[in-house]
Parts: sequence; structure tokens; C-alpha cells
Amino acid sequence: MRIVIALGGNALLRRGEKPDAATQLAHLVAAAPALAKIAAEHELVLVHGNGPQVGLLALESTTDTSLSRSYPLSDLVAETQGMIGYWIQQALTNAGLMHPVVTLVTQTVVDQNDPGFITPTKFIGSGYSEDKAHQLVKRNNWTIRRDGNNWRRVVASPKPQRIVELDTAEILLQHHTTVVLAGGGGIPVTEGPDGLTGAEAVVDKDHAAALIATELKADLLVMLTDVPAVYLDYGSPSERPLRDVTLADLTGRSFPAGSMGPKIAAAVQFVATTHGRAAIGALDDTTAVVAGTAGTQLTTT
Repeated sequence: MRIVIALGGNALLRRGEKPDAATQLAHLVAAAPALAKIAAEHELVLVHGNGPQVGLLALESTTDTSLSRSYPLSDLVAETQGMIGYWIQQALTNAGLMHPVVTLVTQTVVDQNDPGFITPTKFIGSGYSEDKAHQLVKRNNWTIRRDGNNWRRVVASPKPQRIVELDTAEILLQHHTTVVLAGGGGIPVTEGPDGLTGAEAVVDKDHAAALIATELKADLLVMLTDVPAVYLDYGSPSERPLRDVTLADLTGRSFPAGSMGPKIAAAVQFVATTHGRAAIGALDDTTAVVAGTAGTQLTTT
């Protein structure tokens, strides 16, 4: 099969964990044997999130007094692509994958008039208490929203329109290379008379993965995160996991923007367009989620 797997930034850095490199690499090392086996048996594209990681870089850039202005988010997304891509390449190779793994620095074209620029929804960085978050708002001119029990920064997240390096990824796949593509949703760029220009945004990696999976004619789209499945009434006494569902089962249901909402929307988009299968589950359950025996499995019927 041709499979696109999206690794959530929160799968590499679980809620409440300190954003240390060693912690994130340990999660990848634990997941690498399953991912390496999938890569050995199938054509595999890996898309990763970067919410916690790009938020950390943005905070460091904002508080660095040696800078006349902080680095734009597009540049910081590029930095996370190199860092997390390196971790993935090393982890898969050390887990025994014999064929090449390549990280492509990837640009994602977005519409400069996308409403996502007006209403920020993408969580980045660590979680804070309400008091601390409001202090950071005053100091850094952030927009914040509640994320579970904490508050986090939110930034613009326009929808991906085109993956610039997609044709290169296709060539690599045909030559038995596992491709790490559109990390952090891809470096957001707008297209104009003078070419491509970086945008102040973070593209949602699940929407980017759905676009990639559709354009590359993948058989399966998998989104791995830090929870075992999609839940109805999440966080309430009546919460319950969704297991095998169809497009009709999700009609009329809503899920939180900035967390599970984009995953559901991406899964629905891919399945409705291609009639393939989409799955959402935990990084720790990778093999079973790909096999269809764990997580939330979405099909047309």
C-alpha cells in the first residue's frame, strides 16, 4: 500500500511534559520499530506536527534581546522540519529500516485571503495557567485560548492549497525512499507576482496530510496522536470512543477546533474524495491503527 502517516506534535511531546529534546526523541525511538516495519513493507510518507516545538522556538525568538525583531513563523516552521525530520530519520534507521529515509524541506502554498489569518485556531507552544497566559498576552501581544485545563497561544492556520515539493516526493517514493514531507504542515507561503513569500502562520499538519494523501493517491491516511481514539463528549462522564465509523456517522457532529476537529475534517476530506480508509489513534498503537484493529477507523460505508 501507499500510506501517509501524520505524527502529531503532541504525540512526540505529551501534555504536561517538559519540551526537552531527549523526551521527544524517546517517544520516537519507542515508536520507530513499528514505523520502520511499515516503511519496509509499504510506500510511506510521514508528515509531522510541530505545535509544541514551533511554539518553543517562537517564545525563544520573542524573548531574545539580541534580535531587532523575532523570526517569522514561516522560518521557525522550516527549523522544526529539519530538527524533527532528523530525529525521524535517525530513529527509523536505528530501528533497522534498510532503505533510504529523506526529509524534504517543504513549502505549502496558502491563500493570503484565507479567513484563518483573521481567526487564529492553531495551538502552539506549552500550556500555561490562566494568570501566566494573560501575562504573556500583555508582554508579547499573543492570542490565547483554553486547551483542556491550560491556556495556550493560538496562531493563524490557513488551509493548504498546494504542496510545492509534491512531485519530488513522488519520484522518491517510486525509488523506494521513505519521505518525511510537509513537516509542521509545510512552510506556509503565499504566491504572488514575485513568486513565493513566507507567511505568518502554521498550517495544520492533518489538513496538509489529507491533501498529500489525496494528491499522491494513497490507500490509507493515518493520524497518530496522544489519545487512543476519537471520543464523543470528551472529558465528560459520558465520554466514549468511536471505533468503526462511516462518513454518515459523523454528519452533524462537531469536534474542537485546534485539536480533534482538524483531524476529523482531514479524515472526512480524504475518505470522501478517494474512498480510501482513514484512521486516528495513539502513537503507541501504530501497528494496530494501521491494521485497522485500534483507534477510530473511518470508511465510506
